[in-house]
Amino acid sequence: MTSGPAIAGPSDVGRALAERVRRVGAEVAGPAADSVDRDARFPREGIDALRAAGLLAAYVPPEYGGSGCTVSDLSVLCRTLGEFCASTAMVFAMHQIQVACIVRHGATSPFFRDYLQDLVRDGRLIASATTEAGVGGDLRSSVCAVETDGDQFRLEKNATVISYGEHVDDVLATARRGPDASPNDQVLVLVRRPGLDLKPNGTWDTLGMRGTCSLGFLLTATGRVDQIIPVPFSDISNLTMLPVSHIVWSSLWLGIATDAVNRARSYVRLSARKTPGTVPPAAVRLAEVYVALGEIAATVESAVRDYEANLDDADAMASLGMAIRMNNLKVSVSRGVLDVIAGALSICGILGYKNDSPFSVGRHLRDAHSASLMVHNDRILAHTAALLCVYKDA
Repeated sequence: MTSGPAIAGPSDVGRALAERVRRVGAEVAGPAADSVDRDARFPREGIDALRAAGLLAAYVPPEYGGSGCTVSDLSVLCRTLGEFCASTAMVFAMHQIQVACIVRHGATSPFFRDYLQDLVRDGRLIASATTEAGVGGDLRSSVCAVETDGDQFRLEKNATVISYGEHVDDVLATARRGPDASPNDQVLVLVRRPGLDLKPNGTWDTLGMRGTCSLGFLLTATGRVDQIIPVPFSDISNLTMLPVSHIVWSSLWLGIATDAVNRARSYVRLSARKTPGTVPPAAVRLAEVYVALGEIAATVESAVRDYEANLDDADAMASLGMAIRMNNLKVSVSRGVLDVIAGALSICGILGYKNDSPFSVGRHLRDAHSASLMVHNDRILAHTAALLCVYKDA
């Protein structure tokens, strides 16, 4: 059981899924985490275990054979995995973001209804290709365009990042609606093997999140036009992709911090056993760190409840207020977890600094440094600043 502060509670389905995720984390992903980090390799064993447990289809509705969990459930699942292996948790989270986009915006299409059943049956792993060379990191702008010929399409995209791209079955890629469309008139296309070719054009030797293997790729794909989600990407982004991304990312970052605090707590308890009847000096610092962890958990819980309360209200979901709140979630949590993990390191001292110690939090700290960079906090704050210039808080 997690010893950190609680966040928004899971549904009955979510509680059963959380038990499965915790088993995968404790028995598979966690024991492999140091190897995944050291070798910068894809967490194959963890993802295979999640697939075997049916967890890649956690958000797929029951009518298509999935578990039908909620976004609150996904938050709990991502936090739980984050306590064991941040790279496994990030791959799982990014996959679920893509599933949510298909479930919420593609299920009116016979193709995507059939695809969701394929996902459940085969445990297909989906990645995202929203970045592109030449747009300066702007996800809402594309250079590449979908080229159609009858009921067929062709797409070529120079994607600067496709996380775990060498290990995916399918990719959801952004592109201009057509060659004559404006850069921000975008669609989201499901490109699938065998009609998908990915040629890597970079390396991934990073400070943290090393197992996500987030290389750049030249993506070339062909397929049928019904593989294009029949909703503008602007709506998909506002209503689902961005808020769900910020929720599941923040949840897994909270999981990383939770495990770091648990290690600090174990260190303090060990110190207390060595000096019975006294409270170790580090215990006060632990109490302070635990308060900060609780504040992060409360921030995540509030965001999840806000999102789910407005899930069926398209106007509320597309409002400036919702965008600002979700931006604030990402920036706040990405900053806060670094402070919490640094506090855990200070408590554990040299044993927290050593990689071969049971109290080590070095991997946690390195993984957490990615949080402010994906998407960069400066870009999010600039977006929030622009929104605040016109936002009228009712």
